Formats: sequence, C-alpha cells, structure tokens
Amino acid sequence: MIRAIAPLTGILLLLASTAWAGKYNEALEIGDQAPAWKDLPGVDGKKHSLSDFKDKEIVVVVFTCNSCPIATDYEDRIIEFTNRHAGADSKVAVVAINVNKVPADLLPKMKERAMEKKFPFPYLYDETQKIARDYGAIFTPEFYVLDKQRQVVYMGGMDDSSNPKNVKKKYLESAVAAVLEGKRPETAETVAIGCRVRYARTRRKK
Repeated sequence: MIRAIAPLTGILLLLASTAWAGKYNEALEIGDQAPAWKDLPGVDGKKHSLSDFKDKEIVVVVFTCNSCPIATDYEDRIIEFTNRHAGADSKVAVVAINVNKVPADLLPKMKERAMEKKFPFPYLYDETQKIARDYGAIFTPEFYVLDKQRQVVYMGGMDDSSNPKNVKKKYLESAVAAVLEGKRPETAETVAIGCRVRYARTRRKK
C-alpha cells in the first residue's frame, strides 16, 4: 500500500507545482517569450501585428475594453503614460487590445471611444479572443511589459489603486524605467485591478 501511495503523492505534488505558470498568471511566466499577434484590426481601419513595433525597445500591451468602469477610469492614466513615454520617437510603444464580445466592446464602439478620448495608441480588436488567452489575461485593464527580445518582464496592474488619489506604487512606470536602464523590474508580477475579461465559453468535446 505504501509503495502505491508514494508515486501518487509525487504526481499530485508535480501537478500542483505546474498548475500555474506565473505567480498570478496561468499562461505565462516572467521571462517567457511574449505571444505574437498578427493582423488584428484597429480603430484606425488598419491591421496591426506585434512585429510592427520591431524598432521599439519596449512594448507595453494592455488588455482593456469599453464596458468595464474600472478600465475606463484608467484610460486617462494610460493616455498620460503614453504621451509621456511612448511618443513617435520614443523607445517605448503602447498598444491596447480588446477581446470582449458584448455590443459595447465591438469594433464600432471602440472607434467611437477612441475618437472621443483621442487615444494616442493603437486600439485593436481580437474577436477570436486567442491573444488574451495566450497572455493569460484575466482582468481589464491588465498590463504586460515586453523587452527588446519580446520577453515578458512585467505583468499585472498599472499601479496599486483604481483611485488615482490613492496610488502609492506605479508598477508599470517603474518596470519601464528599469528596462530602459538595462535592469529587471524590482516588482515583476502583480494582480491587476479591474473587471473580468468576458471570455466566451468553450464547448467541451464529446
């Protein structure tokens, strides 16, 4: 009996240790190669791919949407961050991706929102939801910092409070500053603050 239990215990421990890739992310670990996307439609009427940013040292990917009040509350902060750190001649790029399928989050409404807020970054839509699943995104907004080799060096929240008046730690800003200095972020992974990504249910195979 003892011999039968021991291997089973080992298997259970192995499964437990590999159930999550990162500390909070089911799909990715810090240092993983970032999943690439190709030809996602943007609010500008063009198709966009990760390779479009090959000249940038850092790409900040944010999964967001129109329908989450927390995501919309963060829009001004994302715009400000982009204007300060990700101009045309900057080493940094910011790209936002929406995968929700409710009417308020479809591409026509995205175009309206981008125009209203004057987004200074590409705002892309993936109706397959594949890219968000590949990144393991759970919340909107959720942020990923990719270095020059397009390895994930930070993932999680932009900061530590949805209320801008209560922010004490700016995780995204610190991560980008560290990478630009050739360092690794002191805090590499946090839990994002926001609404759940509205993933469509996948049918089970019979």
